[in-house]
Amino acid sequence: MRTTFWAHWLNRSTIALARPLAGDDTAALTYTLHWSYDGDIEVAGSVSGAPFPLTFDGDLSAELQQRHPHVADFVALTLPDSAIVRADQLLRGQILVSVSHGSNVRAVTGVQIPGVVDDLYAEKLRDVKLGPVWDGDRLTLRVWAPTARKVGLVLADQLSIDPIPAERTDDGVWTVRGDRSWEDARYLWKVECFIPRESRFIDQEVTDPYSLGLDLRSKWSIAVDLQNRRWVPDQWATTPSPIITNQSSRAIWELHVRDFSIHDPSVPEEQRGTYKAFTNPGSLGMRHLAELVDAGIDTIHLLPTFDLATVEADRRLHSVPKIPADAGPASHLQQEAISKVEDWDGFNWGYDPFHYSTPEGSYATEGNQEGGARSREFREMVGALHAAGLHVVLDKVFNHTTESGQNRKSVLDRIVPGYYHRLSPGGCVETSTCCQNVATEHAAAEKLMVDSVVMWAKQYHVDGFRFDLMGHHSRANMERIRAALDELTLERDGVDGKAIYLYGEGWNFGEVADNARFYQATQGQLDGTGIGCFNDRIRDAVHGGRPFDADNRVNQGFGTGLFTDPNEVAALSKRKQRTQLLQLTDLVRLSMAGNLRDFEFVTSDGTVKRGDEESYGGEPAGYATSPEETVNYVDAHDNETLYDLNVMKLPVGTSMADRVRMNTVQLATVTLGQAPSFWHAGTEILRSKSLDRDSYDAGDHFNALDWTLQRNTFGSGLPAKKRNEQHWPVMAPLLANEALRPDEAAMRTAKAMALDLLRLRRSTPLLTLGSAQLIRDRVSFPGSGPDAV
Repeated sequence: MRTTFWAHWLNRSTIALARPLAGDDTAALTYTLHWSYDGDIEVAGSVSGAPFPLTFDGDLSAELQQRHPHVADFVALTLPDSAIVRADQLLRGQILVSVSHGSNVRAVTGVQIPGVVDDLYAEKLRDVKLGPVWDGDRLTLRVWAPTARKVGLVLADQLSIDPIPAERTDDGVWTVRGDRSWEDARYLWKVECFIPRESRFIDQEVTDPYSLGLDLRSKWSIAVDLQNRRWVPDQWATTPSPIITNQSSRAIWELHVRDFSIHDPSVPEEQRGTYKAFTNPGSLGMRHLAELVDAGIDTIHLLPTFDLATVEADRRLHSVPKIPADAGPASHLQQEAISKVEDWDGFNWGYDPFHYSTPEGSYATEGNQEGGARSREFREMVGALHAAGLHVVLDKVFNHTTESGQNRKSVLDRIVPGYYHRLSPGGCVETSTCCQNVATEHAAAEKLMVDSVVMWAKQYHVDGFRFDLMGHHSRANMERIRAALDELTLERDGVDGKAIYLYGEGWNFGEVADNARFYQATQGQLDGTGIGCFNDRIRDAVHGGRPFDADNRVNQGFGTGLFTDPNEVAALSKRKQRTQLLQLTDLVRLSMAGNLRDFEFVTSDGTVKRGDEESYGGEPAGYATSPEETVNYVDAHDNETLYDLNVMKLPVGTSMADRVRMNTVQLATVTLGQAPSFWHAGTEILRSKSLDRDSYDAGDHFNALDWTLQRNTFGSGLPAKKRNEQHWPVMAPLLANEALRPDEAAMRTAKAMALDLLRLRRSTPLLTLGSAQLIRDRVSFPGSGPDAV
């Protein structure tokens, strides 16, 4: 039976039903909740299962409409007391809602349960410690599975016996207790629950969503004790984080762990592409990083390092693409070779969560990829970076998982089916993020998010978190994370939670757009929190156009030659180009002033405007109330590198010397501004990805970093066909143009100029005042207005 889910059980007493199913002649209709503990409801002329009559009550209450705005136009059906008192039990079986006229069943639909689940369990669950918890030699393992009929624990060394029964409490938590002999034991939860989408019970084994340790291929959770001295490196335990007192002064460098060392010949071969590579202070990469730190970089942002679903952790199984030695700079052969092994080459950006609270195993060295050994090497990396003078920021992806339903790399949905993922009004998993959206507006999903962040702060001593697609989370989510971190102290937890910096992508799109489900954590809606949002205003003003323009060449910007160096496809008159340049320069000025909503300045039309009166695509340009609420950037791992973008936008004949200078000017707009500055690793040495705008699985070849500066990746072949083919006719002649490939001299000059920018930022407190009031008092832009040159 194929089931839709147009009924939403919102709290103990109310089910919301889509109006088309409810019908117009409500007085003549009967509404019924059907339940079967055994999951054997039949729909054949009539509907079987224990019936509970529902009362039609018209519109939902104002409170429920406000709490569940995406179903605000649904009608309310009230449950009888006999169902309300048994709600906990009903949720552990099969439930359907029917609409009938006499004996004629007009409609039958499944029931979405997150609302009533939160109503029943959210408050009770708030302070429960889930996952593996050690107290001396006592181990407690807990999993939250309120809709499960039975839960047990499977130990890998006891497969010949039945699972250990778990004990259920009224908060929906199942518990098993063990002792020190269970340390490092491999385990799975065996969960028997009804799967609404498949209309059947399934008894299945699944890893712990709160796993702290995993086996090599993430098939088993491991009961690791992170306090065991085996997993506590001396440098990590004894090296304090550097002190940063002004969050807006941060200079952030964004890096992929594998990129950093996979091509570094000075790193022992077995450590290349791993956490361990950062523990070699004399390596080329660490010496480059030391130069950046000495100049002013103080924060390293690591792309996802939690357990990933799309990277094979067993390094012995990795495949190396067979790239023809004679493939030319504009050949299709390189990307073709990579595409054949892209799932097995060990490379992916990592925005594919599997387990949120365990380090990724492929970044650990062979022999150290299971259990606490992963954690030890991760801690060694953090300790080495702290010793190098850097804060460590982790990239977190709580907005989606890679899989849902009964797929092997689905975890959450196999334990509490239909709860953790955000569903459409009719019951389909939303995928606006790219994958299986997670509904962190639901209490237990938010708890998972908060608990995981706190765990990484306490157990790994990291200094910040960047949230992928943060606009798919609520402001309340982010405030609760902030509050939980603020409770951490150096004395009790080994970390000063108040010093931890939070920022993310405050984009507004998808099924949650415009606060459709909750008040989002988007640009302009995090005012007063101190949580940063990436600033696309300065990015687009400097570049010209938007990242998803059909042709990147058409729209030039402040840093890519608009008016001063029109390219081959420039169509606007010089007068219109000048007008547009002045308007984009307004956005640059505002962003350099922290993008404050109440910063006043003279704009290109000669008027004095506040930041929130200046327009960006019809939206207020200024959105921050404090400078740390904006993160200024002109390139990141997403989209083209800064150098590649300039290849597309600048006139083809632009000299390499001018390209280097323009690269520096563009970096200056973020480095010399009042907000945190953000650089993509390698932008300081003209990093190229051979024009690829989305290199997430393009392999080591296109994502290469060469710290010797002997080779630039520009002209390494046409980028991946599946994302770039429509642009190949434009890209090919550019990639074949040897004059566009930076040589060592150009890269060294760019690096020297970039380091000078950092030194200027660090040595000049006026550039990072750290206070909105001080910025309003002291920052101005002489020579602005309609007559600006």
